[in-house]
This record gives sequence, structure tokens and C-alpha cells, in this order.
Amino acid sequence: MRLFSAGRPLRLRSGAAVMAAGLLTAGLAAPAFAADDLPQTDQLSVNEPYEQTLPIGTDGGRPQSRTLGIGLYHDNGHFTVTDGRLTVDVSDLTGVAEVSWPDNCTPSGTSAVCDVPVVPVIAGDYENQVLLTVRAADGAAVGTHGRITYEATATGGPDGTLTAPHESYDTTLTVAAGPDLAIDPVADIGDGRPGDERTIPFKITNIGNESANGFTVELSASYGLTDLTRYDACAYATTDGNDYAPTNKASCTFDQVLAPGDSFELPERLTVRLAPHAMNERFDIDVEPGDGAQDIDSGNDYVVLQIGAENTADFSVTGDAVSGAAGQTATAELTFKNNGSAWFGNLGSGDPVAEVRMVVPQGVKVTGVPSGCYPRTLDGRYYPKQTGAPRYDCDLRYWVLENSQRTFVFSLRIDTVVPGATGAVSIHPTFGEFGEYPFDFDPDLTNNSAVLAVN
Repeated sequence: MRLFSAGRPLRLRSGAAVMAAGLLTAGLAAPAFAADDLPQTDQLSVNEPYEQTLPIGTDGGRPQSRTLGIGLYHDNGHFTVTDGRLTVDVSDLTGVAEVSWPDNCTPSGTSAVCDVPVVPVIAGDYENQVLLTVRAADGAAVGTHGRITYEATATGGPDGTLTAPHESYDTTLTVAAGPDLAIDPVADIGDGRPGDERTIPFKITNIGNESANGFTVELSASYGLTDLTRYDACAYATTDGNDYAPTNKASCTFDQVLAPGDSFELPERLTVRLAPHAMNERFDIDVEPGDGAQDIDSGNDYVVLQIGAENTADFSVTGDAVSGAAGQTATAELTFKNNGSAWFGNLGSGDPVAEVRMVVPQGVKVTGVPSGCYPRTLDGRYYPKQTGAPRYDCDLRYWVLENSQRTFVFSLRIDTVVPGATGAVSIHPTFGEFGEYPFDFDPDLTNNSAVLAVN
């Protein structure tokens, strides 16, 4: 079972964005290509922070250091890319910030070349390879800022050498003052079972240079997580699931003052229970300083925890049988159902959980199309008219409950009576352009297809 991908994404460019979008859809395996169909392009890219705030020293003391994670990646896993060289230019930081270089960087003046022996593909286990230590320069004024710029080359790809797009990557550092509430890292949970109670470690620390005069905590638990710990400081609510997947929420207000360096933990451990319908779940934590204060670094006050439970969701589709004379119009109902026991949601990407596909029977023309259904050629390409297409793909929402059912109603005009004509009805992941994948959480794939029979 795979967990969804969530949180604040890498800064993806070119083909990597397309590949990552497919990866965000839970339950999909890696695409398989025939040898002659291998993509012949590749792109080297830099993953860098958009921006970073640097606090001045507290009470005239030395400013705190922060770590910037930077890395290289490429977007075609069919090529091996090595000998990455990341050039980091900090000449614009004079009077703004000071930089300490890691061991894999060779500095020269106001720049350095950092070695990345093996450049990962974005579809793999990506980690930043270059960790810069930065802090505000002594005497730097609040509000001053400067940029770090990046260039990169590597060996590999279709032409033997890859170069990142010139002047495309930079990080802005801004000197700031204020509270900075940071949530301690929380590890994902991937071995849960329905019925389990799990503890979620929760600790925040003010790593800014001014006190936080109170703060708020927002907790959001996906539909498969129940029995959220109750605290007197929190108000609880459950969303209705009309427009978005149902969620259990808690909004908490604490009046405790957190001076620079102070930490806070909840008065009792934070727990959730995995419901019988739990599978791929997420738990969001968001903190903000109170009293109208602005947190100087929003990047560390939000955490998404992924919680997986061993469970299955049996998707099925039902076709129909219609009849009529030439010239008559019949109604066909195609029904998707999740037979449980788990619900399922693409909670990271927001992509439809599946599409219901209809291949139109011989002798029939589609004259009425339900909402959410799109005309296609038989091989899945663009079809210019809403009616009369040989195939239709119908999107479901980005989540289905453990007992969700949806029926798509088509109007079919019988132009020619073809006794025993049949069309195909089937369920597919939405990223079929990368290949046809099974749903790895579905215990019975035999009911993922059906027949639309005419006469």
C-alpha cells in the first residue's frame, strides 16, 4: 500500500511537474514503456527554497543560524545523471547575511561550486544534497534582503550533458524580527490498522527573536481518523463532505507567552483512532502566533502527517442493457460503486480517484452526456464535439466514501440496429496517459469492467 504525497511541494519545472503530478495520485505504480517509446528528453533542475527569513539577534546577541536545503534533480528515470555541479552565488548578500559552506562545496570569493555525484530523478527518493548554513549579518537592519542565485550542470541525459535553465533559480533572504513558531518534525505512520489508536507527537518552539503573546493551533484529521483528543482550549467541528472530503477539525487558542527559545506541548498526548474505513489518511497541524503578530517564517509552522492503515477498497462498475428500433433514443445508466471496506481519497493531489470509461457500442450515437464526462477518440485523444464521440471518460471526485455510488446517465440514439452490439465500461486511474495501472488497494479487479449491451 502506498501513502499519498502531501505538503508543500518541490519547485518543479518542465517535465518534472507532469511526472510528480502522477506520483501524487495514491496507489499508482511506475509507468512501463516499450523500448521504442522511451521519452528522449530530460531536464536538469534545481530545487531551492523560494525565500527565507533570518532573525536578528535577541537582545543584541548573535543572530540565529538557519539551514537552507538545495538540491539537483532530473525528470527522466530512463537516464542516469551523474557529476552534478551546483554553482551558488551569494554576492548579493553583502551586509545582509553570512553563509557557511558544507563539505561538498568549494568556495571561491562570493560563490562556490557544490558537487552532487549522483543526481536523483524526481520520481525517486529525493533529498536535498547541499545544506547551506545562513544567518543575518551582524548589524543588518530589519527588512534588508538579498538573493542567492544558482546554476547547474551534470553529465547524462540524451545528449550527454544537462544544463539547468539559466537565471531561473534563486532564494531571497530577508532580515526580520518577530516570533517564529516551529513545529518539531513528526514521522509518518505507515503500519496502522483499523481500530488502532495512534499518538501524534506535538511540540512547538519559538525560534524567533521576539515573544509570541499567545498562539493558535489548528488540527485537521481526514475522514478515516476519529476520536481526536479533546482539550478545553479547543473547539471541534466536522465538515459535511459536500464540496470537500469530510474532515474532523479542532481550533485551539492558548494564551501562554512563548519567549524566544521557549517550547510548548499539549497538556495531554494527542491521539487519533483509525476508523474501520481508514486507509490513506492525513493529519494537518498549523500554528500561528496570537495578538495579531506575524510569524517571520511560515515554512515551519505547518506539518502534514501521513497515516496509513492496512485496508482495501473494492471499486466496481455496472453496465447496462438497452434496446430500441432504428431512430429511437435509449437511456443507459453506468454505475460506479465503492464496496469498501475503506474510503479512498487523493488527499495530496486532489485528482479524481478514478474515471469511468465507456466505449460506445456499434450502431449507436451518444446524444446526451452527463456532467463530468468528456468525449475522446478511441485511443484517448481530444475529440472536438461533445456528442457523437466513440468514447467517454467520466471523472469521479477526488474522494469516495466506503459506500459511495455514482451513476452516469447517457442518452443513446440507435442509428443502426446491430443485434448483440456491445460497448465496454471500465474503471481507470486518471493518469492513464502514463500507462494502465491497477488499483493496488482493490482486492477484486474482476468487477472493474462491465458491458453496455444494445439489442
